[in-house]
Amino acid sequence: MNRSRREFLATSAAVIAIPIPRAGSRIQTAPGPGPTKPVAQGMDGGAAQGSDPWIEILPAAIGHNVREVARLAGGRPILAVVKNNAYGLGLETVGPLLDRYSQIAGLAVVKAEQALRLRTAGVEKPILLMGLFSEVEGEELVRHGIELAPYSDAAEQTLARLVRRLDRPVPVHLYLDTGMSRLGMPFRRAAAWAERVASLEGVHVKSTFSALTEEDDFDPEQLRRFLGVARDAGRRGVDMGLLHLASSHGLFFRPEAQLDMVRPGLALYGAYPAGARDTGAADLRPAFRLKARVVRVERIEPGDSVSYGREYVAEEPTWIATLPVGHADGYPRAAVQGCEVLIGERAYPVIGAVSASHTIVALGTQQTVRVGDIATLVGPDSEAVHPNTVAGRAGVSVYDVLMHLGAQLLKQVNDGPR
Repeated sequence: MNRSRREFLATSAAVIAIPIPRAGSRIQTAPGPGPTKPVAQGMDGGAAQGSDPWIEILPAAIGHNVREVARLAGGRPILAVVKNNAYGLGLETVGPLLDRYSQIAGLAVVKAEQALRLRTAGVEKPILLMGLFSEVEGEELVRHGIELAPYSDAAEQTLARLVRRLDRPVPVHLYLDTGMSRLGMPFRRAAAWAERVASLEGVHVKSTFSALTEEDDFDPEQLRRFLGVARDAGRRGVDMGLLHLASSHGLFFRPEAQLDMVRPGLALYGAYPAGARDTGAADLRPAFRLKARVVRVERIEPGDSVSYGREYVAEEPTWIATLPVGHADGYPRAAVQGCEVLIGERAYPVIGAVSASHTIVALGTQQTVRVGDIATLVGPDSEAVHPNTVAGRAGVSVYDVLMHLGAQLLKQVNDGPR
């Protein structure tokens, strides 16, 4: 059977005990499906795997952001969203880090396998699955203490059967559609539906939630609809549990929608929703670095071009450096529109074209970088590589800068001071 290069390296390293970590680091294996992947922990400054790019996680920054979010939310409990591989930072790495904090009431994902992976990784707090589940998946999820988010008429029968089969209470969070038209029970018939679900023997309603469109003129209408359902259900004798609407965007722009609990994702990882950074309401710190080692340094002559399309042609002798990270790893293709990369204490412009596996930067007329030097493409160390700066210069959403990070990138946890 054919194996990928990355699978070969990961499994070979486990057999022949390479690469050897530097002093102060330790190699662990991250739980989850597929081959095990080394996770380097410590402050050795480099990934455990040769020249491959990697993500460095900064637990101290995550803790700082949790406290800032709690402050913005007025001390309300936080349901931490770790969907899409913890916004690209690694589910098994970030989940247990968030699990440490008393301000975090629980974690939320949108796929069943992600919820189970969090439990396998050692997360002990409540985990909410905010997406579809089959009846077979439902049994396994409930057995592992995963809480479900029903949103359809069919859920009533499914939940009743789960209670009978498992002979145990099933905690649920009612998911309402107040205008996103994505998932959720439509608000116009939600109160009667909530009454039926809440009346099921063995079903315990812990909370009720919905998602805002994050459109200034419509969000207040969604809040009105949501609270209207809660009032109507209350008149029917239904306890809707904790009410939550506010995502990271809501933290900054919809304080009236913070209700009983908040549900951020992006802000916990140190990036700001569009426009939020300018408010000065919070000091968020990027909780990761996207890093790679320089694999080639060369001088090109006037008239020489760089990468596909010959978009960059040297006008004078110019030193360039190649990094083994590209858009297949999640670095934006459009980074050539003005993004920079930090090597040492200097920021260098991205030039040419970001290819699937490589990014090239211009060093100038002097060789200031050598093969093996570590580059930071996204991170907290300079305004030039801040996630929101990269997003702005590349003309993409800051969510894309994080969530498009390749799941195959190694995760290095830096527990030292920042």
